[in-house]
Amino acid sequence: MDLLAKNKGRPMQGIVEQVRDGSTIRVYLLPEFQFVQVFVAGIQCPTMGRRAATDAIIEPENNSDESNGESIAEPRPPLTSAQRLAASAASSTEVAPDPFGREAKHFTETRVLSRDVRIVLEGVDRFSNLIGSVYYADGDTPKDLAMELVENGLAKFVEWSANMMDEGAKRKLKSAELQAKKDRLRIWTNYVPPASNSKAIHNQNFTGKVVEVVSGDCIIVADDALPYGSPLAERRVNLSSIRCPKMGNPRRNEKPAPFARETKEFLRTRLIGRQVNVSMEYARKVPMADGSVSASGSSDSRVMDFGSVFMVSQSKPAGDDAPSAVATAGGQQLGQNVAALLVSRGLATLVKHRDFEERSNYYDALLDAERQAINSKKGMHSEKAPPADHNTDLTTASAKKAKDFLPFLQKVRRHAAVVEYVLSGHRFKLLVPGQTCSIAFSFSGVRCPGRDEPYSDEAIALMRRKVLQRDVEIEVETVDRTGTFLGSLWESKKNVALVLLEAGLARIQTTFGIDRIADGHLLVQAEELAKQQKLKIWEGYVEGQEVANGSAAENKQKEVLQAVVTEILDGGRFYVQVGDQMTRSIQEQLASLNLGEAPVIGTFNPKKGDVVLAQFSADNSWNRAMIVTVPSGGVVKSPQDEFEVFYVDYGNQEKVPYSRLRPTDSSVLSTPGLAKLCSLAYLRVPSLADDGGEDAALYLSERTLTSGRTFKARIEDRDTSGGTAKGQGTGTILIVTLLDAENDSSINEEMLKEGYARLEKPKRFESKEKRATYEKLKEIEEAAKKDHIGIWKHGDIGSDDEEYPPPTTKKSGGRR
Repeated sequence: MDLLAKNKGRPMQGIVEQVRDGSTIRVYLLPEFQFVQVFVAGIQCPTMGRRAATDAIIEPENNSDESNGESIAEPRPPLTSAQRLAASAASSTEVAPDPFGREAKHFTETRVLSRDVRIVLEGVDRFSNLIGSVYYADGDTPKDLAMELVENGLAKFVEWSANMMDEGAKRKLKSAELQAKKDRLRIWTNYVPPASNSKAIHNQNFTGKVVEVVSGDCIIVADDALPYGSPLAERRVNLSSIRCPKMGNPRRNEKPAPFARETKEFLRTRLIGRQVNVSMEYARKVPMADGSVSASGSSDSRVMDFGSVFMVSQSKPAGDDAPSAVATAGGQQLGQNVAALLVSRGLATLVKHRDFEERSNYYDALLDAERQAINSKKGMHSEKAPPADHNTDLTTASAKKAKDFLPFLQKVRRHAAVVEYVLSGHRFKLLVPGQTCSIAFSFSGVRCPGRDEPYSDEAIALMRRKVLQRDVEIEVETVDRTGTFLGSLWESKKNVALVLLEAGLARIQTTFGIDRIADGHLLVQAEELAKQQKLKIWEGYVEGQEVANGSAAENKQKEVLQAVVTEILDGGRFYVQVGDQMTRSIQEQLASLNLGEAPVIGTFNPKKGDVVLAQFSADNSWNRAMIVTVPSGGVVKSPQDEFEVFYVDYGNQEKVPYSRLRPTDSSVLSTPGLAKLCSLAYLRVPSLADDGGEDAALYLSERTLTSGRTFKARIEDRDTSGGTAKGQGTGTILIVTLLDAENDSSINEEMLKEGYARLEKPKRFESKEKRATYEKLKEIEEAAKKDHIGIWKHGDIGSDDEEYPPPTTKKSGGRR
């Protein structure tokens, strides 16, 4: 239409001549007094119905003028019965107005009828009807007729005509309709909102420091109101109404989505260690990522808390063009909205909420930020390809590959790094950008309590606060046999090991040469100070009780376990079962369970790492087991689909079909696995693939597993570098001297005497007691060499620097 083409988007003056219904008016457009009908854009009011015709239907007659005999009209045939019936029905049918139709019309009439209005033509519908916005004056204040009708519950939002309007006006109309629905005004009186999985959170605002950036839309904040180090202090906050690229899941071989790393790094550099204001807004129940189903048949789900996070910033970082600070109702400045910052940089997209879903209180600001990012083609909205990731993850690589990287890390004395994860109080995963690699890193000569030991969680909490995701400097000295790099780490020019020692949450390893450690003298001073103050692990310390030079007292302080050997991995590694009473208790509980038939496929879907009940193939007994591998695709299709399981109370591993698995009863879940992975102290034993390896394993098996004897395992050290157990041969390793419980004969000495092992090279700095042990074992080894027994039958087999690969996982009957 010419009228629309010439005046679209331009205000036009007019006078309302008629109100057809609440959202349809007929107007004289000034100054030409052009008469048009306009439908109000973005809304629709209840209709006014249709009234019945009151005129009778008269059959046409052939009338003539008697005076001149001329016919006035052409004669027409009479109506048929069908035509009469149709005409009668059409004229007599009355359509009543919709509920609140009259109220809507009256509302519009009282505001615009016979008054000056301002019309902004937005477009036409498919029937060429004009669509426009109507504004009228209320005193000196201009009012939007559509908004007034919607806010009063007399009109509903119409998407197709609202799309012709400005984005801001459209959004305001939609919000007004939502509020009218919530208040159940007029046409929404009987409105029933759809079911929602979100629930509003009220009055849960707090301040704290950001401890960790989990992903672009999830952070962990330590609440200032709770005690430092408390497990409840750290609160996970998901950013409201935005969605960032997913970081993926290495356990499921999922790689990070494009821009996922960039988004996480963007937040890390701006939030870690910074004070923030958090306003919790809603909680939502979401299904688990794999859509698994629990044993009870219901889908697994978790509740996630969402909120808005504001940076308490003294200055805006360079290049940040985020919206300005948001003020509360009291006028207090909250800070810079983190979600708006991400959206404005094109690193996040908005969640399109349904009508009654809870959303961010600042959703309109987020919409504006997203529109700007799209128009500016930033981040994900850009046509450029995302930057490629070239980092090598050495934490999942072999120990040999980690050793190959050692020269590169030692070429420069210090390297800049970022702490990606805190694995324990003294062990971390670091990203070294200069060498494009991620490494496992541990302090040289400083150890914190191991998992499940007193103060272990406190040490981890301290390191999370001090170094997690922060920029640090490292100095690498060497790499151990598991591929973990050893060295020193500084944050803000302070040796982090000092922080642990000063807090009484770590001790210096006497087996590690203190002169090789950076700031070694400071570490010793820090430990002595913690001992004097009896902090944490030193709370029971009595000066002079420890025997520094080594004596019988040092042996008495070592932990000794009464154990039964249940599985042999090779000549040097084996599993022992501890806790005879606990073993009987678990066996009785398992025997009392009514396991019944195999579960129906689809109701029980074990995942990797789950603890289940598995039927052992050798004796058909039911035992606790951890899932190590699942069928291809992770979905059970047949009762014969095989799962590889690790028996957590015995240490053996095998493949079992789905039909021999059952969900774990809660009564047997509380007790940790009773099988402990052990290694013979001071010895280096050939692997199964090397000459003499099978003979060594056979001798150890005959001497321990099949002998029916009970042993004492004296713990010399612990190797916690393996993390948590994920299957056979993984997890914490107890470095032990294995003694026969009847005569205290040492299995370690017997392995050397029979030529099945050789003595490992002692460290440079050892205690007097350990040096004495090495000298005694050295004499036994020399005698075996002289007699050419076992591995020495062809002479000296090689240098002490030779390494053996880890043993292969094998299925074994073990001991039951």
